[in-house]
Amino acid sequence: MMGNQILKGMGSNPGSKNKASQGPIHPGCLVPFTMEKIMNRLFSDKDLRRLIVPLIFEQMLAMMVGMADTMMIATRGEAAVSGVSLVDMINYLIFSILAALAQGGAVVTSQFIGARKIKEALKSSRQLLFTVLMSGLFICFIFIMFRRGILKILFGRIEDDVMANAIIYLIISASAYPFIAIYNSCAAVFRSMGNSKITFRVSAVINVFNIIGNAFCIFVLNMGVAGVALPTLAAWILGSLMLYILLKNPNRQLYFESTRFTLDLGHIKKILRIGIPGGIESGLFQLGRVLVVSIISGFGTVQIAANGVANNLDALGSMIGCAMNLAVITVIGQCVGAGDEEQVKYYTKKLLRFTYITEGAVIAVVMVLLDRILFIYGLNAETTALAKKLVLIHNGCAFFMWPLAFVLPNILRAANDVVFTMIVSICSMFFFRVFFGHVLGNLLGMGAVGVWIAMISDWVCRISFFVARFAGGRWKKLAGL
Repeated sequence: MMGNQILKGMGSNPGSKNKASQGPIHPGCLVPFTMEKIMNRLFSDKDLRRLIVPLIFEQMLAMMVGMADTMMIATRGEAAVSGVSLVDMINYLIFSILAALAQGGAVVTSQFIGARKIKEALKSSRQLLFTVLMSGLFICFIFIMFRRGILKILFGRIEDDVMANAIIYLIISASAYPFIAIYNSCAAVFRSMGNSKITFRVSAVINVFNIIGNAFCIFVLNMGVAGVALPTLAAWILGSLMLYILLKNPNRQLYFESTRFTLDLGHIKKILRIGIPGGIESGLFQLGRVLVVSIISGFGTVQIAANGVANNLDALGSMIGCAMNLAVITVIGQCVGAGDEEQVKYYTKKLLRFTYITEGAVIAVVMVLLDRILFIYGLNAETTALAKKLVLIHNGCAFFMWPLAFVLPNILRAANDVVFTMIVSICSMFFFRVFFGHVLGNLLGMGAVGVWIAMISDWVCRISFFVARFAGGRWKKLAGL
């Protein structure tokens, strides 16, 4: 198991707090890293590949399934795809909150592993599952009970057929939230151990199950939006059960013990100290995206549909960065737990460089194949042309900005610097994406294009603050380095 291999590979060096263990450095030596430091790296290149490659394929599979879902529901008309795309913005909001809470637990667990406190890591993993599951159940109840009011508040007056499809899709989607909570919690525990291979395999199973179920329900049973929602619900149930059962194995480094569960407020507080700011940030960030979509929803069905398709393709372009956001929690978290500032900086540069190279390659492929991909959606010429313009705006800028705007702040979070990232993300989102998007889209009449230009302005703001924060070193104190 990779988590055990990482700990074995640490040898006698628990971190840079024990400076003597690294040996003296000759005053005339100009080589930045001694051979001993290289040998004592927490993660070898092979370890990183084992962690990152499955995460990339997992993200790729999820993106492809999302695209396939949109393509299939598009055969039921633009009202159906519009309803699904609107509710998917809500789903992203909830997914991000639950994922942020799970990542908060993953940071705590990874730091315990890095500090070689395995018993504490075991305790935190169980408290993580409880905390996120309770959150998922509460959110599920709220969104099912107040579904119509929530849709009206968020998206205002939308066409009746779009609203009808959105309500059906939201009820079924919300039923999956508790199972998504279990899945995210268990996946976070596996990733804390550096074991992303299992989460990829489970993801592959449930995504294949999902896409086959969608095709059967839509093309064989001739169902509408329920045809993409019900198989997704079933897939989340299956995935959560699989990961939970796999974590009952006592042979793993971390596992769910078969003993009576008791609350541990100390561990829950540690999880929430990181998870709550991350959850607030992710939740309000996604809420801002929902408000942006509500602006676009006032531009008509064509722009709603084009925005939904463009979001699918843009997610494909940034999937490498999404995978890296998960990987840095494990890597940087363990470095912080080991008290090794030099390794935090080393892996920050290494992971950012890798993200730029690989994400740039994916974006290039998407740009080359863009016309062919858009043709598959089968939308009318006006919608297709607008979707293409939005994708070009996003991917052209993401090539240079996305890693620093979104991966770097996750590195700061893994070092416990969560409040600063939360404040910057929220303020930048609401000023640039929401307010400036309203100015460009509505007041200046630029429509969806103006809203997406405002989104790029948000990226520029985020990069300015996060790069300055990392360079300034304030995060070191919060990480205890």
